[in-house]
Amino acid sequence: MIPYSHQFIDEEDIEAVGSVSGSDWLTQGPKVSEFELALAKYCGAKYVVAVSNGTAALQAAYFAAGIGSGDEVITSPMTFAATTNAAIWQGAKPVFVDIDEVGNIDPDLVEEKITPRTKAIVAIDYAGLPCDFDRLKNIAKKHDLFLIEDAAHSLGAEYKGRKVGSIADMTTFSFHPVKSITTGEGGAIATDNKEFYEKLLLFRSHGITKDQAKFVNKNEGPWYHEMQELGLNYRLTDIQAALGISQLKKLPMFLEKREKLAERYSKELVGIKNLILPVYPDDKRSSLHLYPIRLAGALQPLRGEVFKKLQEAGIGVQVHYIPVYWHPYYQKLGYKRGICPKAEEWYESEISIPIYPSLKKEDQEKVIGDLKAIIASLRG
Repeated sequence: MIPYSHQFIDEEDIEAVGSVSGSDWLTQGPKVSEFELALAKYCGAKYVVAVSNGTAALQAAYFAAGIGSGDEVITSPMTFAATTNAAIWQGAKPVFVDIDEVGNIDPDLVEEKITPRTKAIVAIDYAGLPCDFDRLKNIAKKHDLFLIEDAAHSLGAEYKGRKVGSIADMTTFSFHPVKSITTGEGGAIATDNKEFYEKLLLFRSHGITKDQAKFVNKNEGPWYHEMQELGLNYRLTDIQAALGISQLKKLPMFLEKREKLAERYSKELVGIKNLILPVYPDDKRSSLHLYPIRLAGALQPLRGEVFKKLQEAGIGVQVHYIPVYWHPYYQKLGYKRGICPKAEEWYESEISIPIYPSLKKEDQEKVIGDLKAIIASLRG
């Protein structure tokens, strides 16, 4: 089976992990700090805090922004459930806004959803393509809101020449194996705000500080520490960070390989009736986490059949995403179908076909050939 995505691990990565395995630090240690500094430099951010996974990164960012009970966050339903789950864990209510023609949150629809309870706009870079950040930043500034970027898909992407991680108030990343780089599991938050940075550090480690300058009560001795907030154990390990450091060095190569694969898909699949291919605006560079095709017209009702036949042909495909509010948990909270019709139509027509740095030429040729043949067969 050709997977829809897959990690790229080489001998350098294995050696990097092995060298740490024999050190005195297995959990959080100097490699975590080294990884954070390297990632901050790459993104052009002042600070980066590494955490245990992308979901932890989201919750930590919401905590740092002061998002809590009774607050609302505006976001898109075209995402993995973690984006909004983390807000609910903080006591906030997700408010869903429909998507634009590339699958990102539609800035034209954001302001009408803002209420006195709105605390933040959470923008998801769907498939690795950055959102319209000029407009979103202007809206956030006008209404005194935080702009948080869920960049789980988009490490390495650029918006008008600026790397993702240097644009929003806080940017969250995921290092799951299918993402731009991997640490196995892992995540991070990038920010230029020192206050956010310090809150993020506190939150990822049980809300505990050992910094004497920040103690509220009397310092009782060298063992003394204080739990000042209700945090969690969201720490990354040195083993994971060592892999992240090695992977980050390869990111430019990963992006180049993804771009070549996407170019070939776009060249070979263009012109097929009722097949909609991704669009990449000139002022944005996508990280190409996904290559989402969509079926239109007479093909759209056949999405399930196309998906099934691709899998039967040994091609791993996926659908991104079921609109978050369609999930039973969100239905129990009172969300109804129909609130974001473009996102729902996107879901009902989308298939993500394989794209990852180690995808072989012959495997991509098979994906292209089989997809064309399947579409032709269904047309009769």
